[in-house]
Amino acid sequence: MDRKIGIIGYGSMGKMMLQKFSASGLIKSEDLRIANRTMAKIPTAPENYTICASNAELAAASDIIFICTHPGDIKTVLEEIVGAAKEDALIVSLNGSVPFESLARIQVRKYAKVIPSVTAEIDRSQTLVAYNSVVPAEDREALTALLSCFGDVIELPEAEMGMGSELVSCMPGFIASMFDVICRSAEKHTAIPQEQIIRMVLKTLCATGELMLQKDMSFEQVVDRVATKGGITEIGSRVIYDGFPSVADEMFEKTLARRKETAEAAKRSFTGSV
Repeated sequence: MDRKIGIIGYGSMGKMMLQKFSASGLIKSEDLRIANRTMAKIPTAPENYTICASNAELAAASDIIFICTHPGDIKTVLEEIVGAAKEDALIVSLNGSVPFESLARIQVRKYAKVIPSVTAEIDRSQTLVAYNSVVPAEDREALTALLSCFGDVIELPEAEMGMGSELVSCMPGFIASMFDVICRSAEKHTAIPQEQIIRMVLKTLCATGELMLQKDMSFEQVVDRVATKGGITEIGSRVIYDGFPSVADEMFEKTLARRKETAEAAKRSFTGSV
């Protein structure tokens, strides 16, 4: 890739992106830059990337600028960089809560939103991306190629990024919570050690997902394959289908409500209203 990449913010997401981009071989070492409020937190590795003294310095030298900061800091960062950034630079927010219309209040530019998953650490992310109306096809293709080092890339309309994030970015946490409950419950009924229970469930979970993807099977088809009529699996599955829908509904209602609150707070930070 012949584009110069800049990453602002060295939190968990900025750190992950820097490591993945550096290791991918897609970007020349001299074309990868990082800046952070606390410079001492960035490990010195001049052979892999350049540490910039300021956000503006990074923006001036970058074709694609990733802003990996808290929502409350995005406005400040944008104000620091828009005067220095190249006219055709693509500015990418790693926070889905700040709408494009708010970003455009600072300056009308080419903007994108990107939401990776923690599974990017093993190259299995389903990374979500949305663009505002002025981003051309060549920029979309370049960003998709870059993000492919995380795994798959899924383009969504901005309005669907919230639920999309629930399904791919938040879902590892949701899945871990659900199966943590299952493993804790199983432990009450067996002498099998906890570590072995967890490993058995995780391997079965991963294998079931691969089976469904490779064989193009639905959830219902898997249940039908395993659950004989009147058998043990059918009884257990019925308990889940009867009891879990209300939990899932409440989960999405509450998480999407919190997401809406976060988006409204982010919008107010750009307008200055209370």
